[in-house]
Amino acid sequence: MADYDLKALHVLLIEDNINMRDMIKSVLFELGLRTITVAHDGDSAFREIKTTTIDLVLCDWVMKPINGPMFVKRIRRGKDSPNKYIPIIMLTGHTDIDKVIEARNLGINEFLAKPFTANKLYSRIKSVIENDRQFVDIESYFGPDRRRDRTIAYEGQERRKS
Repeated sequence: MADYDLKALHVLLIEDNINMRDMIKSVLFELGLRTITVAHDGDSAFREIKTTTIDLVLCDWVMKPINGPMFVKRIRRGKDSPNKYIPIIMLTGHTDIDKVIEARNLGINEFLAKPFTANKLYSRIKSVIENDRQFVDIESYFGPDRRRDRTIAYEGQERRKS
């Protein structure tokens, strides 16, 4: 299934539910990942990122005391963030469109709904590897460019001038 050898990738898994955490770790192991660091909430995850070189974050939405959105905001916009550019995949059962848009606006790279398959998780990891989107840094947003369609033929009223 895997096109990439993921053994060298160091993943930080932020998940408070021990059963879900074990299941995700098993899937990651099956995909070839061997270095998986676990955190049970955003606060412990932030401390881990400050002391360990992490290549990719898989982050749950609902955790206490620091939830997924708060963690992403701190990573992307915090003055004390050790790596504002780290790829983040949000894994959550909260899949209504408002949550997807909120996660995108916080600066995640990918979104994956629970429950998910190993193929779906791998496709998100592969997307992060293959689609290294340029980061946007403006007052109201810091994160990967939210536009996925790079159509240059757009002729609408709101077209940006070069």
